Amino acid sequence: MSPVRHVVVDTDTGIDDAHALLYLAGRPDAEITAITSVFGNCAEEDSARNIGYVIRLLGLEVPVARGAAGPMAGTAHVTGRAHGKDGLGDRGYDRPLPEVTGETGAELLVRLANERPGELDLLALGPLTNLGLALRVDPGLLTRYRSVVVMGGSGHRADRNGPLLNDTNIHSDPVAARAVFSASREEMVAVGVNVTGGTILDEAAIAALRAAKTPRARFAGEILETYLDFYQNRWGRRVVPLHDPLAAGILLDPGFATASASGPVNVVAEGPLYRGRLMRAAGEPPPPFPYEDAPDTEVIMQVDSARFVTDFVEVLTR
Repeated sequence: MSPVRHVVVDTDTGIDDAHALLYLAGRPDAEITAITSVFGNCAEEDSARNIGYVIRLLGLEVPVARGAAGPMAGTAHVTGRAHGKDGLGDRGYDRPLPEVTGETGAELLVRLANERPGELDLLALGPLTNLGLALRVDPGLLTRYRSVVVMGGSGHRADRNGPLLNDTNIHSDPVAARAVFSASREEMVAVGVNVTGGTILDEAAIAALRAAKTPRARFAGEILETYLDFYQNRWGRRVVPLHDPLAAGILLDPGFATASASGPVNVVAEGPLYRGRLMRAAGEPPPPFPYEDAPDTEVIMQVDSARFVTDFVEVLTR
């Protein structure tokens, strides 16, 4: 068995974030060490309430800190439609706020890194505001995490193969995203919409979740309805991409990624959206456009989607 990864999760707890927490809690090689909330898929208060609901369902007792309610600059952009107003599909769950540490999300990220340097992995599933605020306090913060895995980015700027989903986490706070991708670190991995968008929980997998009798599988299936409605309108099928669970999976098992490239990631405006883009991979000639140098980020370019989806369903239905 692989060594246990001690994971600090920063999350804007929508439906796929909740699925990622269920997945992490079901893997024997993962321990959820702490959770911080942030705005994004829903308002920050709803994100915190959803954290509380999920950890109560799982019987977990972990430190929780409430984080940023809006970006480092500008106004909050809550992406809600796919996740419902409350982030969990508006099913009317009783969601009291969890007990919290009394710190901000940024303060908890700094404290844990200093208390346990080199021991913890940081999994960022929402806008990167808490990380950006933490870097203002401690510019060397990310060097004390064993690794940082970001669910965000859109792959290589030179890769124009096919349409891309919105890079929502980066777009929601581009100032924070720039700070994170330019910060010193031990290891940073970007699991972007270029790969998560094609990692699909299809009709058969959804049926398997719904047929299982475990509380986590039942809950995972229940909260899918709003998500499925959203993607049926977009794609014509009642299927969903596993954005955040895939990032959690790659943190625990890098073998789910079958191709990657390393180099500086910049946050760039493409039309009305901001995206996180690999600007130049190692060994490539200079690109024909200006870019800012930054420490290397490993950008995932291809994944074994079928193997990951099989693992995800098995973990939630055990």
